[in-house]
Amino acid sequence: MSEDVNTSEVKVYHIEEIMKMLPHRYPFLLVDRLEVIEPGEKGVGIKNVTMNEEFFQGHFPGNPVMPGVLQIEAMAQTAGAVVISQDEHYADTKRNVLFMAVDGVKFRKQVKPGDQLRMHVEKIKARRNIFVFKGTAMVDGQVASEAELTAMIIE
Repeated sequence: MSEDVNTSEVKVYHIEEIMKMLPHRYPFLLVDRLEVIEPGEKGVGIKNVTMNEEFFQGHFPGNPVMPGVLQIEAMAQTAGAVVISQDEHYADTKRNVLFMAVDGVKFRKQVKPGDQLRMHVEKIKARRNIFVFKGTAMVDGQVASEAELTAMIIE
């Protein structure tokens, strides 16, 4: 989280609540915790990366690296949960977040077992049920990956 954020205003969602927001399940749920700074607008998703992740079996034996596309997916899941967090009745609705586009993707740092991936997302555009977010995934304060994500929320 940024230093200028008043942490008393941040709403924290744990895994049980995230699973009410998102339809994803093991092994594809990539957000362990969500810190919503501004509902529907801005937040941080946290993924604790462990050697137990299935993808490390083949990516790569002897040199485990989290696939970049899964980093982007984790950012997209974070953005979807941030949008859904603006509805206080999120557990009563059946919403899905569908990816539409990914632009400006850059991979800057490898993500390895033991890292904590922090996905910072902020809405930059919205039109009806379509949202565009700027996402930055960070490890230890360094940018691991970044992208602009466009998604649609459907009932």
